[in-house]
This record gives sequence, structure tokens and C-alpha cells, in this order.
Amino acid sequence: MFESLSNRLNEVFDRLRRRGTLSEDDVGAALREIRIALLEADVALPVVRDFVAAVRAEAVGQAVLRSVTPGQMVVKIVHDHLVKVLGGEEERGPSGGPAGLDLNAPAPVAVMLVGLQGSGKTTTAAKIGLRLKTRERKKVLMASLDVQRPAAQEQLAQLGRQTGVATLPIVAGERPVAIARRALQVARGEGYDVVLLDTAGRLHVNEELMLEVAAVREATTPHQTLLVADAMTGQDAVNVAKAFAERTGLTGIVLTRVDGDARGGAALSMRAVTGKPIVFIGTGEKIDALEPFHPARIAGRILGMGDVVSLVERAAETADKDDADRLAARLEQGRFDLDDLASQLRQLRRMGGMSSMLGMLPGIGKIKRQIDAANLDEKLLARQEAIISSMTKSERKNPKLLNASRRIRIAQGSGTSVPEINRLLKQYQDMAGMMKKMKKLGQRGLMRHGLSALMPGGGGFHR
Repeated sequence: MFESLSNRLNEVFDRLRRRGTLSEDDVGAALREIRIALLEADVALPVVRDFVAAVRAEAVGQAVLRSVTPGQMVVKIVHDHLVKVLGGEEERGPSGGPAGLDLNAPAPVAVMLVGLQGSGKTTTAAKIGLRLKTRERKKVLMASLDVQRPAAQEQLAQLGRQTGVATLPIVAGERPVAIARRALQVARGEGYDVVLLDTAGRLHVNEELMLEVAAVREATTPHQTLLVADAMTGQDAVNVAKAFAERTGLTGIVLTRVDGDARGGAALSMRAVTGKPIVFIGTGEKIDALEPFHPARIAGRILGMGDVVSLVERAAETADKDDADRLAARLEQGRFDLDDLASQLRQLRRMGGMSSMLGMLPGIGKIKRQIDAANLDEKLLARQEAIISSMTKSERKNPKLLNASRRIRIAQGSGTSVPEINRLLKQYQDMAGMMKKMKKLGQRGLMRHGLSALMPGGGGFHR
């Protein structure tokens, strides 16, 4: 979502870093470019003005201009103010992480989702329900109050069956307020911890929508009211957020479709315009593609600093412990076959693919053009898995068996080509060679020679 903004800002910072000293004119010129970049990213004008003024006040100080690395100091100031705009430190939870969804209230806790039609409210309700069920061990009941859109209630019911989260039985002809009251009654009677109320939307903000949301709010007094907004709508999403904040007692925001080509202005503007935190972001179409919003991590991604913490967390969440333990034991023995490679390919796919991972690595913005030119095909991982799956067990254990006729058979069975199989086997041979070097060098050898010892023709035991 922030790719265009990130590229523009990093061009400005690269020029600043190349200068040994900075004058007020240099900082002023950089801030003008930052202002243009923010406006082009659909950040609200008042937010841009306040942001640039706050950065200027610090960036032209003598402590910065006389610093040994003034360019880096300006980058740090911009980063710190981005964090403030996106949410700041005051919204951190007790464990030091993001504040998240506040459920600190007597059960059943009512959480109402509001927003325009097409913003992804129903899918988001299911994503939140799944997250609360699996991560926080909450007993969740979802209820669709959308009697405007055909089959909206059935859509939530299907998502409930898919995620294993309970949904309120549908009663034909029942109105939204009555549905909401019945949901709370069922939740109290059956011991639910959380009730998610998925309200109806409209194509645009109007009085009918606001009156319906207000009636549901009065009947249920929800502990949390979350606006679900589509990040792709840019500046209009900010206007929608402002309207809901003024009329519905908004407590938080969920941004959907942040994995698309949105310019990022909505995320940068909503917190400042509404005063309400962004609680979650939808990062894909899959039902588990929902992440807590970390202001500092998002600021790091925008400025090309990466988000290694999120990358590690994603790896930990998607990793199969038994597979990891088995692979670790085999690596200690210097053994690595095609079944092990297939396991690693599956892990990469669970983590969101190469593009998703690369976007979280520090400094990746500087080589983004080269990566784009390489035309990484996210389907490549699935094709490589298909190739390995088309091999016999003995072939996966001993790739030396793969002669020309066997490779033709595997290509036909996997719907790929012999050159693709050859490339996969070359990749496997390189990885297997590294594993053997790791075993031969041992921990002390790696510490002594460094990672260069693992590279082809590297140090270590070749000497």
C-alpha cells in the first residue's frame, strides 16, 4: 500500500544522506518534497500541514544541522512524527504491543462493526471472530444485522461455518434492532464472551444509515464500535471516517485491502482526523489475513527500514513445530533431501510468498526496481511443490536417480517443463551443499569464518 510514498520519501532521504552538512535551505527543500509526496498519497491537507510544521521545527535546530550525520537525524525525526500521526506510543497495550481490541468489560462484550457497503465488513467480522477464537480463546457469536443487501446474512453464516465461529440463526423479516437484542440475549444465555454485530452499509453516508446505526447502538450499548474502511478509497475514506466518528461513538478503525495499490493516505490521515486508533489492518483475502496495527512498524515500512519483528512473528505463527524440529535434527546430521525442500517451500507460501516477505526486510526499497525487473512469480513456489510431489519417494530421497526419462515423466505429471525441473534441482544442490558445509564447519567454524564460508567458493574448509 505504501510503495509509492515509500519510494518518494526514500529518494528525498538518499539525497540528504549524501550531503556531509545540511543548511536550513536543504532541509526546507526536502520538506517541500515530503509535503508533495504526502499530498500525492492522498494524505489529508490539514494532516500534511501539521506534519511538515512539526518536522521543520525540529529539523532546522542546531543539534541537527551540526550533527555528524544530519541526514540520518532528519530521517529519525520524520520517523518519530510518522509514528505519532499513525497512533503514537500512548496507544500501546500493557505488554508493550499495540493496544488492540479492548474487551475489558463484563461478558458478553458487544462489538459493533459499521461502514459503507463494499468496505468488507462481513469478511472482517469473520476475521476478527476467528482471531478472537484462536488467539484469545474467546467464545464468539457473530450476528448479521444487514437486511439491506441480499444474502448478506447467509454470507456471514457461511463464513461462520468456514471459521468454526458461531453465528446467530437467521429469522426472516426480523429488523436490525431486534436481531441485535436477540444476539445479546442468546449470548447471555449460552455463555458467549464476545458478540460481533455486523451492521448494514450504504453506498454512501446518509441519514438513513446513521439513524439505523444509532438505533442499534442505543439498544445494545456496544463496548467497541469499529469503522471498517476500504484503504483503496483514499481521501474519501477519511471523509467517511470523520462522518462516522461524529455520529456513532466510534472507538476504532479497521483498514481493509491494505495489500492493494492504495496510496496509503487513509492510514496516515484517519488517526489524526478522527482521533481514533487503527486497531487492525486486512492484509489479504484469506480469512486469517488480519494483523494488529503497529504504528512504529508501519512507519518503518514507509521509510524503507523494514519490519523484521513482524516477519519473525509471521514465521513463528505459520511454522509447524514438528517439521522445524525434524529439519533441525537432519541439518545437524548434514542431511537435506527434496522432502525437506518441499517443507521449506510450503513454509514460504504460508508466510505470504516472496513479495510479502521482501517488503518487510530493511533497505529493500533500494533494490525494489531490480526485484521488479526480476519478475518474481509468486506461483513459482506452488509449481516447485508440484514438481516434488510428482516424484516417487525414492527420487525425493535420492535425486541422483533423476535421469532424463524420469525428468520428462515428472514434467508431464506436474504440468511443468524439464528446464523448470533442472532449475529446481540446481537450487536443491546449492542448498544441500550449504547444509554439508554447515555440518563440517560446526558452530565454532561458522563463528570463526562467518557466513561467507557457506557461499560457493567461500572460506572455511576449502582453505
